[in-house]
Amino acid sequence: MSALSFAKRQLKQQALVLKEKLFPQTEFDAQTLPWIDQEGSDIEAFIKNYQPPFGVSYDVSEKLHFWRKNGYVILEQVISEQYLDTFWNDVEELTANPHQYKLTVRIDLPEFKPNQEREIKDFPKEALKNKYVKINDFHSLSVAGKKLMTHPAIVTFLDAIFQQQVVVMQSLTFMYGSQQPTHQDYPWVTAKIPSHLAAAWIPLEDIKIDSGPLYYYVGSHKLPKFNFGNGILSNERSTKHPLEFAAYLDKNCPEMGYSKETLLIKRGDVLIWHSALAHGGGLITNPDQTRKSYVCHYSTQQALPFHRAKPHETPVKQEYNGVLIYQNPYFGEQENILKQGEALD
Repeated sequence: MSALSFAKRQLKQQALVLKEKLFPQTEFDAQTLPWIDQEGSDIEAFIKNYQPPFGVSYDVSEKLHFWRKNGYVILEQVISEQYLDTFWNDVEELTANPHQYKLTVRIDLPEFKPNQEREIKDFPKEALKNKYVKINDFHSLSVAGKKLMTHPAIVTFLDAIFQQQVVVMQSLTFMYGSQQPTHQDYPWVTAKIPSHLAAAWIPLEDIKIDSGPLYYYVGSHKLPKFNFGNGILSNERSTKHPLEFAAYLDKNCPEMGYSKETLLIKRGDVLIWHSALAHGGGLITNPDQTRKSYVCHYSTQQALPFHRAKPHETPVKQEYNGVLIYQNPYFGEQENILKQGEALD
């Protein structure tokens, strides 16, 4: 980087810090909200003209009304056993032969501090099937992962709420519950337009109450945004801690009338939730009980025209069921190396 480029970047950073201090963002930009989040949005008028990209087993209008009111939807029994089994076979191949593959994994255990996120080959093999393990962006390696995250049932709902080109942002794969404190996704999983974000939880098994199941506050996507000291997004300049954020949500959601519910979702179902839905991982009361899960985050091409790891580079694009997936810029040579999913319809 030249001295001039470095100086320009420093000035830009200083200007950003000053802007956050003087004019912190307190809400999503009303001008760029997805249509369904805009005041006065007319779902019935939308449905009259909407042409879904795929035929689906659920009522799109009913799901949109539920989404707007509650901040999430459940798509019941839309994923076939073949999709789920093929994907999990790929996961088991990865954990059985980690030194053959390139991706990053996070293990939130004290023995791996200070570097709890590293390449999979740098963790002990036996640690990969234990608790507190999150596999990052496994879809980059797995064709089945790409096809599962872009299943027609999921794509149709995302298309309906965004009405823009949908892109995959990231994925997380894990075997056990996270016990993660209450949070909303948008402060950390952030594109150029923070409101252009939705997530899907695809369970790989029926979820049991003792596994630390996901909980959420119904309707909490309407809660006033938390101020991290420099606005609604969390970054290295924020003065408020994630646990302060959790305390704000756990206090204010009940006070605002947003009830807390625990989800015992079934294999074959999909949960899709709003970027501002307050949620977390429940207490694990049976340490041996798994919660096999595939969690995917999505945005729009307008908000995320790049791979989040290389925002200043033009990404290599792939398309699955009309959704764009950006090739991993660090491990591109292993893109789609796990090919079992090619046989999926």
